[in-house]
Amino acid sequence: AKFDPGEIPYQSFGCPESMNVAKSGYRVFSANSSAACTELAKKITERLGVELGKSVVFQESNSETRVDVKESVRGQTIFIIQTIPRDVNTAIMELLVMAYALKTSCAKNIIGVIPYFPYSKQCKMRKRGSIVCKLLASMLAKAGLTHIITMDLHQKEIQGFFSFPVDNLRASPFLIQYIQEEIPDYRNAIIVAKSPAAAKRAQSYAERLRLGLAVIHGEAQCSESDMADGRHSPPCVRNTTGHTGLELPLMMAKEKPPITVVGDVGGRIAIIVDDIVDDVGDFVAAAEILKERGAYKIYIMATHGLLSADAPRLIEESAIDEVVVTNTVPHEVQKLQCPKIKTVDVSMILAEAIRRIHNGESMAYLFRNITVDD
Repeated sequence: AKFDPGEIPYQSFGCPESMNVAKSGYRVFSANSSAACTELAKKITERLGVELGKSVVFQESNSETRVDVKESVRGQTIFIIQTIPRDVNTAIMELLVMAYALKTSCAKNIIGVIPYFPYSKQCKMRKRGSIVCKLLASMLAKAGLTHIITMDLHQKEIQGFFSFPVDNLRASPFLIQYIQEEIPDYRNAIIVAKSPAAAKRAQSYAERLRLGLAVIHGEAQCSESDMADGRHSPPCVRNTTGHTGLELPLMMAKEKPPITVVGDVGGRIAIIVDDIVDDVGDFVAAAEILKERGAYKIYIMATHGLLSADAPRLIEESAIDEVVVTNTVPHEVQKLQCPKIKTVDVSMILAEAIRRIHNGESMAYLFRNITVDD
């Protein structure tokens, strides 16, 4: 008899109608092996109304990373949410291995949702070093990522390291809302930049909140060894004819100026704004200076709360009244050590970015009132 595939029931091919295939055509996975780090992924999927993709990410006994994807992803758009815990390198390998596993499983598009992009501080050439951030961008592209959603890159120019689109979202609307709703008498506040390099970000906050601006000058300056580029030529040697080689004028060495607060903070609430809170030594020193100048309350507002090493203890013992960060980086342990640390949830804008990208909608709504220099 002639074979007629229409006579064979659909279920007999091993594909029951109840198979867990997303009707929306996209999946959301978490690349973290730590349960504490999947909290942001759960909040995002709850807002999207989808289930978190079934996968297993774990470390073998020899510390190798293994990823097992437990459902079909063929022809679908995949979003991988990866928060960066203290073990940065393990988190990077989890992301790379999962992206490559999905790529070899014939996923149509693989989009990384990386709220805090690691190694973003290493985006400039240092003495006999390398631009590690560019290396990581190349690795992600090679692993199969086709798009990235991140938040408040340390330098906006990092987007140029990638060969695929990068959406650099902003956390400032959530932090500004926190200032307006949670800081009593915020109208008596002044926005502070802890160094001249942070003045542009502080100016953005000050203009939106209609507040004054102060800048701490002479503190948290880069050391000479950090800024040396390693390209100094050997000293000129006099040859046999008595002439020396080409002598170029030398640049005068920088001297750290005396610590000065440009702006009146006396009797004000000082709000220091920055993108990353990691080594809090600069913030603690800035808080002491502001206290000496008459500020009666000191807040720190930042997007990424890395809070490495003994940062919680230093904050607890300092003149800082409150440190407000978002949940782009898990910091539950640090909050237990220091009650001054508060968290602002940004899962809403990340979920909206995922929804808009999947539906092919414009991302301009998420960047409204944000200028090129902002």
